[in-house]
This record gives sequence, C-alpha cells and structure tokens, in this order.
Amino acid sequence: MSYTNLVYHIVFRTYRSIPAIEEAHEREFYVYAYGYTTRHRAKLYRIGGMPDHVHILVSLPPDLAVSEFVRGLKYATNGWMKHNPLFPLFAGWGEGYAAFTYSKEQIPVVKQYIINQKEHHRQTSFAEEYRKIILDGGGEIDDKYFLKD
Repeated sequence: MSYTNLVYHIVFRTYRSIPAIEEAHEREFYVYAYGYTTRHRAKLYRIGGMPDHVHILVSLPPDLAVSEFVRGLKYATNGWMKHNPLFPLFAGWGEGYAAFTYSKEQIPVVKQYIINQKEHHRQTSFAEEYRKIILDGGGEIDDKYFLKD
C-alpha cells in the first residue's frame, strides 16, 4: 500500500493585482474553488486572501501535479468569475503562482496565517508578503519578472 502526504500552500494573484475579489463576495469565490478542489479529489484545509490574491492550503492526491491543479483551478475560476456580475473588476489571474509543501503538523500554523490575512495586510503589501514567502521558502526572485503580467 502506498502513502502520500502532499500538503501545499498555494498563492496566486489577480491580473495586475487588481482588487477584484470584493470582501462582500469572496465567500462565493471560495465556495466555487472548494467545489473544484473536491471534484479533483483534493482536500481543502483553508482558503482565504485579499481582493488581489488568494491563499489555498490543500492536500493533493499523488496523481495530480500541483502545476496541473493550479492551472485547472485558475482556468475554471477565470471563466466563472468573468461571467459573474459579483466580480466586475476581474480581468483574469496573474501569471504564475507560488507553492510550498508542509507536513501535517504544520497545517494549523498555515491555516492561521491564511485566516489572519486581512489583519496581516493592514501593515504589509501583497508584494512584500509574496517576496518574503518565496525567499523564506528557499526560492530566488528575479526582479525583472517579479509580479509582471
């Protein structure tokens, strides 16, 4: 019997960081994203964010690559949001995403981080947060391409 534990913290933003996911309607987006997640046999631990970006903590099945999951999620939500009058500013998703793996023991900490997004962003911009997440995760940033659409 095989066992996998593939828990990802995924972050992506709206095109040009346009604040298109209004707080009054974010729940509708989260419910739609949850539906996509469950249809793909993934377990959603937490979703949240701000009007210009999304954080998802999810466990993926072993036969679903994180790139495939994110591409599919962005594609599905892109079409849904562009045709939904609740998101009139939505022009699409920005290029790329960040994804980091975590152990099951770290899930509560990452969940709390996602829950605290609104408080966190009173003092920190998305660009600052994204840069820090990538660097803390061991990634490298080329400023020539950082958050460019």
